[in-house]
Amino acid sequence: MEFDTIAAISSGLVPGGIGIVRVSGPQAVKICEPLVRIRAVSLSGAKANHLYYGKILDGETVLDEALIAVLKAPHSYTAEDTVELQCHGGPFVLGRVLETVLKAGARLAEPGEFSKRAFLNGRLDLSEAEAVMDLISSHTELARETAVKQLQGAHSEKIRAMRAALLEKTAYLEAALDDPEHYDLTGYAEGLRPVLETLRKDIRTLLASADNGRLAVEGIKTAIIGRPNVGKSSFLNRLLGFERAIVTQIPGTTRDTIEESFRCGDLVLRLSDTAGIRESTDAVERIGIERARETVREADLVLLLTDGSQAFSEEDEALFVLCEGKKTIVLLNKADLGLAETPEAVSSRRNLPCFAVSALNGDGIEAVLEKIRVLFCLAEIRQQPLLVTNLRHKELLRQAEASLGCALDTLDHQAPEDFLTIDLMDAYRALGQILGEEVEEDLINEIFGKFCMGK
Repeated sequence: MEFDTIAAISSGLVPGGIGIVRVSGPQAVKICEPLVRIRAVSLSGAKANHLYYGKILDGETVLDEALIAVLKAPHSYTAEDTVELQCHGGPFVLGRVLETVLKAGARLAEPGEFSKRAFLNGRLDLSEAEAVMDLISSHTELARETAVKQLQGAHSEKIRAMRAALLEKTAYLEAALDDPEHYDLTGYAEGLRPVLETLRKDIRTLLASADNGRLAVEGIKTAIIGRPNVGKSSFLNRLLGFERAIVTQIPGTTRDTIEESFRCGDLVLRLSDTAGIRESTDAVERIGIERARETVREADLVLLLTDGSQAFSEEDEALFVLCEGKKTIVLLNKADLGLAETPEAVSSRRNLPCFAVSALNGDGIEAVLEKIRVLFCLAEIRQQPLLVTNLRHKELLRQAEASLGCALDTLDHQAPEDFLTIDLMDAYRALGQILGEEVEEDLINEIFGKFCMGK
């Protein structure tokens, strides 16, 4: 497959010790050769996969001193000839070097185009390429571990094994339908059933891991809710360690949902401080209250704050109803003012974990964080051999599982065998799309368009 030659800054556009301009494509060496000066050797004569000290030139002007590497196809990230110019990491310097490379004949790479070429050249399958972006954006050790497993082909190996089993059974069935004189289908259904049941069980196991996979990659959606003036914004500020939300004595100060991330050990809480939920005639406040309700519906965890110095009000009671079916922790805030009821009594009556806390001085918050770590136990999540972290993969696995279910129904009803081939091939194709086989070009462009520039 032939491409033009592309270039981009592959390191971050912030000041740093080192910055990299990557050039990839059939003319990479030719384009860069007049731009670099290496002692005693030309770029075309440089050994592959070696680092050379040299200078980068724009005509006779020295732009920078750099380490220069030539990576020869297929032993590069893109599986193409690649030149990497490891410059000093100033954004202006990198910009000048990139500008010179583009002026010499390279084209500016599109977002994700290096990874896209790695996929199109067979260096990575689509699942592995998506893992690259997951690795770059990982915020926890579990997210990193999961992305590395996927990048190293753990997911791909499992999917390929399932596809191979489907292909073997489908190929024999197709051959028997085309040439019944030489292929016998006697007992075929009895042998096929356990294979399909095993595949369906494996897919369901992967699907069951999807919620944990999402938590590993995206973090835990955590809604901080309560009626007005119970200290939600003060609690958020105390967790974060800075004044993120405005705090006043006026009820209804928070009109919109405020979102921030907070690290809780190796977990990431995606905190949402919501508007105080109550009946209101204020149009703007009512919008904020409805957004708060929507945040609760989408949350993985709800932190329900009450004014612990007072008995529960009707508004508090309505919030307990709103949280039904959600992982919820009740926080009796303002414990520094004295408690109207003990956490143990509330927990026993509500069948929910309950803690006394003070957003004013931070008392009790560490105990709450420890409870969250127990509720979302990473040790249990890590025991799962594979985690599905990608929504696209989840939907395709659902399609494959449904197709296998249809195939098993066909066996149950002893329907004609050609019905079987349709369902088996549907499952085969759905699994193949996870790897990037039979994927439309528009979808490929959409996936890689989400990558950062230079990757």
